[in-house]
Amino acid sequence: MTHLPFSLKNTFHNLRVKYIIFYEERNFQGRSYETSSDCPELTSYLSRCNSCRVESGLFMVYEKPNFIGHQILVRRGEYPDNQRLMGMSTSDCIRSCRMIPMHRGPFRMRIYERENFGGQMHELLDDCDNMMDRFRMSECQSCNVMDGHWLMFEQPNYRGRMVYLRPGEYRNLREMGMSNLTRFSSIRRIMDAC
Repeated sequence: MTHLPFSLKNTFHNLRVKYIIFYEERNFQGRSYETSSDCPELTSYLSRCNSCRVESGLFMVYEKPNFIGHQILVRRGEYPDNQRLMGMSTSDCIRSCRMIPMHRGPFRMRIYERENFGGQMHELLDDCDNMMDRFRMSECQSCNVMDGHWLMFEQPNYRGRMVYLRPGEYRNLREMGMSNLTRFSSIRRIMDAC
């Protein structure tokens, strides 16, 4: 079992360093792996991952290596069964994770109707619970995140599958490793300070 030394755990806690612990078995059993940064391949450290505990911070966990596939935002708390967390049938579904840094300052992104920044363009500074109602835009196929960290959802009112977006250009949202996710309908800023 891999553990941080007691003094290092206290340092993490006192400095509010974000970290997450992954366990091979459900209910926090078996070997474990702790990280405070992005991990593109959890199987480098564990044979499988069936539960996790977020000690502090926010993390996006993914069903496949290299931050692709089905993804879920997890915050401080215990997740004893990843099968239920991810809503999937496989028991070892977390394969990678990304730490979400706390953003202080303005939020800004541009969404585009077509891939490669084509078609209608709208700039967002805050959350949008329904892109069709607000912008009369039936599709969002590319975006440019200038400031902040965002979640884009397949359904209105921040429901359904989600995609984490950090600052950068996304020329084709359909190629982000989310099979069968072809439409985005709402967008929310990540403002939590866990």
